Amino acid sequence: MEHLFDQALISGNRARAAQRATPDAGFLLDIVATELAERVAVVERQFDQAVELHGVDGRAALACFETGRISALRRVETSDAFAKPGEEIIHAPIEHLPLEEQSVNLLLSPLVLHLTNDMPGLLIQMRRALKPDGLLLAALPGAGTLAELRDVLLATEVEMSGGASPRVMPFADVRDMGSLLQRAGFALPVVDMEDYTVRYDSIFPLMRDLKAMGMANPLQARSRKPLNRAFFMRAAELYAERYSDPDGRIRATFSIIYMSGWAPHENQPKPLKRGSARISLADALKDTMDSLEDKS
Repeated sequence: MEHLFDQALISGNRARAAQRATPDAGFLLDIVATELAERVAVVERQFDQAVELHGVDGRAALACFETGRISALRRVETSDAFAKPGEEIIHAPIEHLPLEEQSVNLLLSPLVLHLTNDMPGLLIQMRRALKPDGLLLAALPGAGTLAELRDVLLATEVEMSGGASPRVMPFADVRDMGSLLQRAGFALPVVDMEDYTVRYDSIFPLMRDLKAMGMANPLQARSRKPLNRAFFMRAAELYAERYSDPDGRIRATFSIIYMSGWAPHENQPKPLKRGSARISLADALKDTMDSLEDKS
């Protein structure tokens, strides 16, 4: 089966980004770390064993640990390039979960699921690694992310060469993620999405940030032909024409999907069995209509 993403390129891009990390380029991880920590904080339980999966520098893991809800936390990454001085991390590729079945209470997945060729398979691995009533909290870019950049690069390439190749990777549709969680065996799935708009002076600092985040184009079907300066200058012009504010700064959208799901447990709420309802839908609707008529 042909894969969508070049995993070797993704690993290299992420490792180089980690070594050249700049404070400003980590804004998405900051946002996600804060959001995941808030979601951990409101769960009324203690997580004895938690694992963060491929969280780059571990800021999401730290934010969640500081909630006081986690007793012990380990990190998984592809290499020691992501480790802090003296830190021991578990090494594993993005698409392989190096955890025994039912071994952890909490899994944190900040901004990595979108880089897998087999998201359903990885979600199944995650569910199996969780103890009964264990929790998965994940965040990933969704459809709408970098829509402006995608549009501009496509338009520029069509204008200058008469054709186009994929320049921005596809992102998941929020409407599909709940189904994927259910297919993987998670109970009580919850999925929502937040849009964040970031403003830049031009397309060039935006693309520098994407490179610094390891978000360079990882598609197997990407064009290998280098783009010249004229291409990027025209793309910058189109971006400014289509997506700039009155002050001249351009907008870039990042749509982040947040997901949670629980490993099944007998004490969790369960839907009623078919046919067990004590009142029919027709009767319920009739009662509602009668009540509205009485009020009117």
